[in-house]
Amino acid sequence: MRHFDEIFEISAGRKGGAEALEAMLDHPKPAAELTAIPDDRWLSQMTRSIFQAGFNWKVVDNMWPGFETVFHGFDVGRCRMLSDEDIDAMVSDSRIIRNGMKIRSVRDNAIFLAELAAEAGSAAQLFGTWPAEDYVDLVLMLKQRGSRLGGNSGPYFLRFMGVDSFILSRDVTARLIAEGVIDKTPSSQKAQRAVQEAFNIWRGQSGRSLTEISKVLAYSI
Repeated sequence: MRHFDEIFEISAGRKGGAEALEAMLDHPKPAAELTAIPDDRWLSQMTRSIFQAGFNWKVVDNMWPGFETVFHGFDVGRCRMLSDEDIDAMVSDSRIIRNGMKIRSVRDNAIFLAELAAEAGSAAQLFGTWPAEDYVDLVLMLKQRGSRLGGNSGPYFLRFMGVDSFILSRDVTARLIAEGVIDKTPSSQKAQRAVQEAFNIWRGQSGRSLTEISKVLAYSI
């Protein structure tokens, strides 16, 4: 496995130099900012990431004001109390994408967020203070306790909210394979923990966030 500086040099060479590469990198939000985000915004982005999965993101973006209206601004208390009749009516509502299983996930994830709030004071408190060195456990928790947050839906949700995160995109996976961290797409928990260990090593070498490292790895391919 190469030192992070070597991978950064590869990426910089592909993107016009170190300064140009730095300008392309995303950065996570600080914990104080994350923990101040209302839980309805976490439910909103969860839902957005779920509807974007396997669909045209631009269409979802254009329809998003309708989603906010139909789901009552993603108020967690209201969404967790949606009845089956409410959901049936939403399946016929032209203001949103009429996918019954994804619509139902809003209620399920509102219940999930309410549970997190009961455990941690707020969902934001849990997400905003989760240790980066155990990021794969956060992703696993989303998959196991949330609805339709497996695959890359959960990681994209976290990334868009500003949580320090890596996304196992095709290019990031290719770099991890090239570095001998994994030998294929990391579908098992053992492989994902190997990825976490590699990211933790690169964090120690560079002092950078998971988000920055993830981007650098992607740009190296």
